[in-house]
Amino acid sequence: MNVRVEICGIDTSTLPILSSKEADDLMLALKGGDEFARRKFIVGNMRLVLSVIKRFSRGKNNVDDIFQVGCVGLIKAIDNFDVSLNVKFSTYAVPMVLGEIKRFLRDSSALKITRSIRDIAYKCMQAKEIIERETGQECTVDALAQKTGIPLCKICNALDAISDPVSIFEPVYNANGDDLLLLDQLKDGNVNDDKWTDNYALKECINALNEKEKQILYLRYYLGKTQTEVSKEVGISQAQVSRLEKCALSKIKKEMYLY
Repeated sequence: MNVRVEICGIDTSTLPILSSKEADDLMLALKGGDEFARRKFIVGNMRLVLSVIKRFSRGKNNVDDIFQVGCVGLIKAIDNFDVSLNVKFSTYAVPMVLGEIKRFLRDSSALKITRSIRDIAYKCMQAKEIIERETGQECTVDALAQKTGIPLCKICNALDAISDPVSIFEPVYNANGDDLLLLDQLKDGNVNDDKWTDNYALKECINALNEKEKQILYLRYYLGKTQTEVSKEVGISQAQVSRLEKCALSKIKKEMYLY
């Protein structure tokens, strides 16, 4: 996949490619304080950042943001690189660029996930790549459990935790130009049309009661107070509370055809 990104007016498809000698010379110069060499070395290694961000460009992440974060990791790698070590700069830089991007994605996630769950998820993702490479087949959670020795429930929880949240307004199907949203497929199994109709009818019946009857039903059935407690709060006798309560319930039952 060829990732083409524009940042700060720079077309990344035109970025230069440094030869080994040019890279070595520029590194020595920038370590000596040459700012021009430093800028040239940064630009000359931006293709390295592009190669790293390919794995993050398939989701909903903003590629521009990830590219910029990757460049921050590149600059940190340049500043911390020890030229006395017999190591290629790219070998040193890639883990730092990756680490910077992963920190950014973790910190900017809508959901905060504990380190232990995240570690399990990453371990499973690594095992998944190995299994699919070795078998040539799609990896199952059972295979992951066997490979990693992690309980199945923990694997499922960890992989679910790092999955991107999905908007209920996300289109899942398009028919004749009309999007079918995820929202259209969601429903509460405890609520059906009959229950909704009954609740609406009950609300209308209660609204038709007088204020005293509404108050008594509210205190009795919403707040759970006894008739004695209601009589003290409303300022009438318990017998009156009992009579008004029965009258109100009788009206509701009659309107809802319960008898």
